Amino acid sequence: MPERLFFLQRQFMVFVAGGVLSALVDIGLMQLLLSTGAAPLAVATSAGFAAGLMVNYAFHARVTFSRMTQRHSLLRYACVVALNYAITLAVVALAQSLLGMPLVGKLLSLPLVAANGFLLSKYWVFK
Repeated sequence: MPERLFFLQRQFMVFVAGGVLSALVDIGLMQLLLSTGAAPLAVATSAGFAAGLMVNYAFHARVTFSRMTQRHSLLRYACVVALNYAITLAVVALAQSLLGMPLVGKLLSLPLVAANGFLLSKYWVFK
């Protein structure tokens, strides 16, 4: 395998590992808030997303892409987050509406958000 492809494969795997960590934080907080009745669906989904987001940005800025935070990267990351947030809310709401199971929506949204996040982060946010 050419060195460039190996690096991209390795970098994607590191990105996925950071995503898994972020997803655990995201899903864990959402489920905690829902199961305890501490927050309604939209608030619980948003709180989980925000917590996962903070973990995600720090991990990818420092580990995946080894880039120090710059003003333009933070603003671009915010744009990616807004798009991923909309995708997440839409899929969770759809799963709630069709199945009565927001967790299914959260789990289905993760691969969509991961692919979108990696491509936009690699070629736009942290380039």
